[in-house]
Amino acid sequence: MATPPKRQKREEYRKAHREEGLKELPKKKHYRQRAHANPFSDHQLTYPRNPASMDWSIYYPAYIVPEQKSHVQNSSEPQTEFTQRMKKEVTVADIGCGFGGLLVALAPKLPDELLLGLEIRIQVTEYVQDRIKALRNQNPDTPLYQNIACLRANTMKFLPNFFRKGQLSKIFLCFPDPHFKARKHKARIVSSTLNSEYAFVMKPGGWIYTITDVEDLHNWMVEHLEGHQSFERVSEEELENDICVSIMKVATEEGKKVERNQGQKFVACFQRMEDPSWPE
Repeated sequence: MATPPKRQKREEYRKAHREEGLKELPKKKHYRQRAHANPFSDHQLTYPRNPASMDWSIYYPAYIVPEQKSHVQNSSEPQTEFTQRMKKEVTVADIGCGFGGLLVALAPKLPDELLLGLEIRIQVTEYVQDRIKALRNQNPDTPLYQNIACLRANTMKFLPNFFRKGQLSKIFLCFPDPHFKARKHKARIVSSTLNSEYAFVMKPGGWIYTITDVEDLHNWMVEHLEGHQSFERVSEEELENDICVSIMKVATEEGKKVERNQGQKFVACFQRMEDPSWPE
C-alpha cells in the first residue's frame, strides 16, 4: 500500500531537517500528532533499568567529562554497560513538555541547570529535539541551549528509572490533559501515587509548578498535592517573586493559546518538605 502523499512529505521534511548543521527551526505542521496519548497503552518505549545506567551524553554533549585516556575493551573481558561521565546531572524536568516552549524560554534563565523535557508523543518529541538542535546550530561556540534536551518517556510509569532519589529541584506540570470524565481521572498526571514518586525524585526545598486553564483540574491538583505529607503549598507572595512562574505563564504553546482566547490561568506551586527523622 502506497504512503499517502502528505505523510510522505512530512517524513521527507523531518528526515531532511535532521541533517547536521541545519539552522532553520522546524515547522510544526510536519510533526502532526494527536493532542493527547493514552498513558496506559504500551508505547514500546526505551528506558534505563535505573538512573545510573542512563546515558545522558547524547542529550547533553557539551557536558561530557573529557576522557583522560582511552580504554579499549579486551574481547576477553565481560561486556558491560557503558555510560559517559557527565559534568552535571539533570535537575529540572518539564513533564509533558509539548512543543518545548518552556524549555527554550528557561534555558538562558537557568544556565547552570540541566533541563529535560519528557514527552510521550513520538512526533512531538522529534519536533522538540529538532528545535533544540537548530537553536544550538544558530548559537555555535556558545553554551546557549546546550543545557536543554527532550526525550520520549511515559513518566506515569518510568519516572524513577531516570532520576535518583532527591535529584530534581524543579518539576513543571504545564497544562496537562484534564481527563474530564470521572473514569479517566486515574490518568491525571497528579494523584496520590504519582505524588509519592515526585517526592522521591525531588530534593527537599524543590518546587512542583502547576498551571492549567481548567479550574476543576486546578482544584484536583491542589487537593492532592496539599494532601500529600511531602508537599506544602507556596504562598502567593513567593510566586510573584519567582521568575519561573512568570515564564511558565506565557512561554508554553498552550499558555499562548489561552492568552489568545482570553482564558483564565490557574497557578499553584508546592515545595518539597524535609522528610521527618526516624524515631530513635
